Amino acid sequence: MSSIKMMFTLFVLCLVCACSLFEPFVDRRRNAGASDISKLYVGRSTPDEPAICANYLWTSKEKVQALADEQCRTHGTGTHAVQTKQTHFTCPLLLPTHTYFKCEQ
Repeated sequence: MSSIKMMFTLFVLCLVCACSLFEPFVDRRRNAGASDISKLYVGRSTPDEPAICANYLWTSKEKVQALADEQCRTHGTGTHAVQTKQTHFTCPLLLPTHTYFKCEQ
């Protein structure tokens, strides 16, 4: 491979990594201007059932669990989160695992 092709490949790889999220996040977005509380949140996560996108290659399960627990406490829907299911390749490419939780007391 020529050095120009190698540099171009490295540049594209760095660009993709720079534009991507590596930290786990809660899959919830707000629907601005919604007057009905049931239509306020868009996404797979709800206040009593957080859904978190993560990549378990570089994020520990404990960190994802802590993020879910924090969401339950923040919304006042429980004291801790219990994992209910897990799907793959339903989140962004670099964070492919969707982990679903249910808040409990």
